[in-house]
Amino acid sequence: MLSKEQIKITGATFTPKGLADFLASRIVKHINYEKINVLDPACGEGELLLSLGQKLSDAGIRFSMTGYDENNQYLSTAKERMIAYSPHLLDFVQGDFLNAVDLREDQISLNFFKSEKKYLNNTYDVVIANPPYVRTQILGTLQAQELAKKFKLKGRVDLYYPFLMAMTESLKEGGILGVITSNRYLSTKSGESVRKYLSENFEILELIDLGDTKLFEAAVLPAIFIGRKQKLQIPSSANFIKIYEELNGYQGVRIPMGSIYDILECDQSGYFSVNEKPFKKSSGSLKYEIASGVCWEMLSDSESEWVSKIDRTASNRIEDFFKVKVGIKSTADKVFISEKWEELDGLKPEDELLKELISQENITAWCASDNFDLKVLYPHISVNGKKQTVDIDKYPNAKNYLLTHEAKLRSRNYLIEAGRQWFEMWVPHNPDLWKNPKLVFPDISSVPRFYFDTGGRIVNGNCYWIVAQSKNDIDKLLLIQGISNSKLMTRYHDLVFKNKLYSGRRRYFTQYVEKYPLPKFDSNVSREIISLVKQLNETSDKDLVSKFEEMLEIKVAEAFGVDPIFILD
Repeated sequence: MLSKEQIKITGATFTPKGLADFLASRIVKHINYEKINVLDPACGEGELLLSLGQKLSDAGIRFSMTGYDENNQYLSTAKERMIAYSPHLLDFVQGDFLNAVDLREDQISLNFFKSEKKYLNNTYDVVIANPPYVRTQILGTLQAQELAKKFKLKGRVDLYYPFLMAMTESLKEGGILGVITSNRYLSTKSGESVRKYLSENFEILELIDLGDTKLFEAAVLPAIFIGRKQKLQIPSSANFIKIYEELNGYQGVRIPMGSIYDILECDQSGYFSVNEKPFKKSSGSLKYEIASGVCWEMLSDSESEWVSKIDRTASNRIEDFFKVKVGIKSTADKVFISEKWEELDGLKPEDELLKELISQENITAWCASDNFDLKVLYPHISVNGKKQTVDIDKYPNAKNYLLTHEAKLRSRNYLIEAGRQWFEMWVPHNPDLWKNPKLVFPDISSVPRFYFDTGGRIVNGNCYWIVAQSKNDIDKLLLIQGISNSKLMTRYHDLVFKNKLYSGRRRYFTQYVEKYPLPKFDSNVSREIISLVKQLNETSDKDLVSKFEEMLEIKVAEAFGVDPIFILD
């Protein structure tokens, strides 16, 4: 068993037998050759090759296989496990698959060196893989830069992206790729280049989002992509499956199943349970655009119609009126943020610089903690509408405190190189804006927690915020608060943005929340929503909160012309 540290550094996460068997069986369905060559470019101990070999044998398909890995111990284990197959059908190579990539002007060629140079371009009929799950920045600057140069990558990407490119080049035209990766590329802005690349180079056959099913020990949520290498003029008729743990309170009938794989293999969609654990499975036709980074739509017919109805009814999006910002970034939170400033005695900074801090742990949808012990040392002020750093010599206590952390603060080279003072925050925002009413919500949360702040508090970097610039903006923020905290918008978020973490937690990125649909601000139903939100913000009575929330769900559904019973079930 690999340690968590080994997994983080190397990205090596062995594929469990059940998942390997499932992927192998899906690949075999798309093979129409009597004899094939198979590659696994990061084979580990050979689970994928072993499963595919068994499925191919059962189907009467002859094959040869190549496994590639840097770890010789893994390769030795793989050879021992596959002893049943003839040795001449197996070829195991020790080395880094990506180091063998040579970038040419017009193509990428893969050169593997054993006893002689062997060109793998257009060599394989099938590539099956579970490539390493590593962000390029974890690899180290030099290796990340080399990969970026070879594969023409930009920004922070996952290591599986260059693997996808290299595996594609190793496939024959018409060859099949079956690969397990992180599902992040399906829904994030950073995944645009991956979606574009796959749509340009493959007839997409199947896409399976395995969500938070915890089928293996990877720290990311996995997805399976199966495609046939060929360039298309129009999108293929691809099928999708997505399965997630159901934590939204569904009370209807669930179909008991023996395992997640049984759910995946059955023809039905809907609600299931495995050992009393609830799951929801959706399936349908994948909608995507060729050569486009636009997110792929994975919605059933009923889900698609529901989303479309809300989109058609919407008058605007949040982005039409407001910019969603992330909170302050100190890049040294242990220095600037604390609940225990009073315990510092003589080193406690002056109260004038200690500001109450809204953080993900001290807010709910309609209220905040009774006290704000969490405070931030905020060395920034506004002078004539412009942000300035305080004259630290005027605050001797704060200066002495910061000097005790001077080495850490000066180690933030990016700040110093930008001509900033060593004790500043990296992203302090405009100090004038903190006093304005604002909507604040956590970056990560299992339920929506859009909190309306009128206390002039500063917002932590683990939250986002939308600020009112004028009096007219206040009611708009209250409407947004009501819409965003509703079950309707939570379901819309899940269906459209598809970005859940484990245990039902959601990401509330700027790029998602700014796309939330809104009804007309001056409509009667919007005014009723605003009235209910004001009452919710002003009461702490649990019975009243429950009553107002139910009324809110009905009004939000009415605003978008959908059935409120559907949302409340």
